Order: sequence, then structure tokens, then C-alpha cells
Amino acid sequence: MIKISRLEAENVKRIKAVKVEPTPSGLTIIGGNNGQGKTSVLDAITWALGGNKYKPSEPQRRESTIPPYLSVELSNGLVVERKGKNSSLKVIDPQGNSAGQALLDEFIAELALDLPKFMTMNNKDKANTLLQIIGVGDKLYELERQETELYSKRHAIGLIADQKEKFAKEMPRYSDAPEDLVSASALIKQQQEILARNGENQRKRERVRNIETDVRRQEDVVSTRKATIADLEQKLLEAKESLVKAESRLVELNSDLETARKSVKELEDESTAEIESSIEQIEEINRKVRANLDREKAIDDARGYRDEYRDLTTQIEMVRKQKFDLLAGAKLPLEGLSVEDGELTYNGDKWDGMSGSDQLIVATAIVRKLNPKCGFVLLDKLEQMDLNTLQSFGKWLEQEGLQAIATRVSTGDECSIIIDDGYVVGDLVAEPVAREDEPKWKAGEF
Repeated sequence: MIKISRLEAENVKRIKAVKVEPTPSGLTIIGGNNGQGKTSVLDAITWALGGNKYKPSEPQRRESTIPPYLSVELSNGLVVERKGKNSSLKVIDPQGNSAGQALLDEFIAELALDLPKFMTMNNKDKANTLLQIIGVGDKLYELERQETELYSKRHAIGLIADQKEKFAKEMPRYSDAPEDLVSASALIKQQQEILARNGENQRKRERVRNIETDVRRQEDVVSTRKATIADLEQKLLEAKESLVKAESRLVELNSDLETARKSVKELEDESTAEIESSIEQIEEINRKVRANLDREKAIDDARGYRDEYRDLTTQIEMVRKQKFDLLAGAKLPLEGLSVEDGELTYNGDKWDGMSGSDQLIVATAIVRKLNPKCGFVLLDKLEQMDLNTLQSFGKWLEQEGLQAIATRVSTGDECSIIIDDGYVVGDLVAEPVAREDEPKWKAGEF
């Protein structure tokens, strides 16, 4: 990993002349009061290494007539200079060969020059940055899209199921109604069949009455013929034969009569009152049947939606497992670092739930992953962090062999360097010189 070994700067923004040699591993804090040139030191490094897109809008110190001068020596032996009226870039390797910005871009992570830029991103952008770095951003985005789509669909299905269940519970249940709708034509047909059977009964009754009439008539015939038998001796034989026939017929008719009477006694007419009532109430009956059918359908619909809801839940769990497996298989820059629901997490905490030191550690680890060759980061305004946070962050940097150069509005012991009025307090200071190519230094006090 490449780090910053030394910085010399003259006439850059608020800097008059400074020379800084940050610690190779750990945290170097540049302290001082407001307006003394602390941030200008970081801007000088950023401009020197990042290129003209980081050139300050007013790079030259206002009180100076001499152009800015920058020299940054890196741990790989490269020396980066910007000097002259045009602040031309010059990159020299240890063998004396010259190079340009393209060589610097190979090992300089853009976010390393401005770590607060990453820290002020919203949580989803932080997560997307990490995912793109570890190469699973597109796959995870697609899984996130599937999960969101399934979740929205499941939510809608759940609402419909709730509505169906509520609707079914509120609907009346008629226990006295048949299961199927009643047909008026079927009832009329039943009525006609009963009337037909009743008509047949009536015909049998008429037959009994006719037989009874025949019996009475035949009895009269027998009586008449008996009365005249005395006077009709000559016709006795004929009359006897007729009598025998009549009596025989009478016996036959009496037998038929007895049979008919017994049959009639067993007959019982059926009532059509219930069917007539049903025909009159068919609309009310069918209303109840329809209500029962609608209620059953609502219950079946709710059951179907519940089944679909469970299926969607299973699909969501499968997508979430794929996300977990995807992240578990990815080489993350920090143990405990992950992405959950599209947001960056560290040891289970989202960004706003992390401690200050954890936020710094996470941001630095991600920047290191962005370009493993880059072994440093720059941070401005660390006065927002308490001393314990700074100490914890510094120890982690040392363990990881990383370098951080930061500014803090303070002149306390936690500061590695104090900047005052554009100079490093207690160090050698530069006297402005007329020559552009080589600054001259002399000892001085403030």
C-alpha cells in the first residue's frame, strides 16, 4: 500500500510554508484554530495527487506574489510536484523517470482524498458504493427488486385476504336455506305430478260410485224379476237363467265394490301447500341461498389468498437467503460489514447507530477496498469526534497498517501538528522566495 511520506507546500490557499511528515501508520492530526491553514494542507495533498479537477478556485495565497508550490513524496519513492505559474504537474519515480496523472490514478482512490464525501452520503448510496466495489451490486440490486416486488404483492394479497375474511364474517348464514338455488319450473313440475296423482285418485273414487250405481240398478232388476216370476211360469226357466246370470253378476260387482272400497280407504291425497308456499317464497329462499353461496365463496377466496400469501412469503425468504448467500460469499472489506434492506450495516448497526470510530473504520475500510494500493485517507473537521473516538480509530489504523491525515480545530495534545498563520508551529518555516523552482527554508519562531 502506498502512503504519504512527506508534504511540502508554499503559498497554497492559507498556507505560507509548511513541511509535514505524517506517521506511516495510524492517525496524524493537524490541529489549529479556525482560518490558520489546516484544511489548506489537505487541499494541497488532494490537488497534488488528484489532479486539476481538485484544483482550488483560488489556489494562490492572496498575500503572495509567488505561485503555489507543492511537493508530495510517496512511500513507493514517487515524488509529485506542482509549481510555476501554471502549477504544472511533475511525477518522478525513484529511477528519475517522469510520469503523469495516469500513474497517480492507478493507486489513488478518489474517496481517499475526500473521506467525508463518503461519510456524508445517504446510507443507501454508501451501501451501493460497497456493493459495486465487491462486485455484487447488480446481482443484489436484482434480488432487492425481486424482494420488493414480492413484498408489495404479498402485502396486497394479505389486504385482500383480510377483506375477504371480514366480508365473510359479516355476511349472514341461513341454516334453513337449501344448498342450491330453487327452480320455479322444478317446483311446478312437482306440483303437476302431485295433481296428476290426485286426479288418478279421483278417477278411482268415481269408479266406486259408478259400481255402486250399477249394483243398485242390478238389485232393481233382480227384485223386478222375482216379483214377476210367479206370473211368468212359462218363462221360469229363462228367468232362472237370467237370475243366475244376474246373481253371478251381482256377486262379481260386490267383489269389485269391496275391492274398490278397500283401495279407496288406503288412498290419501298429497298436499301441494308446501310447494305452493315455496313457489310464493322462491325469491326469498333463493336470496338466502345466494347469500350462503356468496359467503362460502368469500371464505374460499380468503383461503386462496392466504395460500398465495404463504407462497409469496416462501419466495421472499428464498430471495433473502440468496441475498445472504451472495453477501456471505463476497469478500467484504471488514468483518461484520454487510448490507441489509439496501442499507449499510456494521455488526448489526446501521450508519446512524454506529459509534463515531466505527463510522471512520467502515469508511476507511471501504475506501481501502476501492483501491487496495492506496494506503491513506484524508479527513477534514475531526473536531466532531471525541478523544476516545480518535484514539480507537488511531489504534485500528495502526493494526491495519493504514495512514490517515486529518484536521481538527484544536491545539491540544491529540494533535500531531499545529498550524498557525500558515506555518507549522515549532518547525522550520519557509521564507517566501522569488524563485519558483526551489523554496528556501530557514529556522524561525512565532
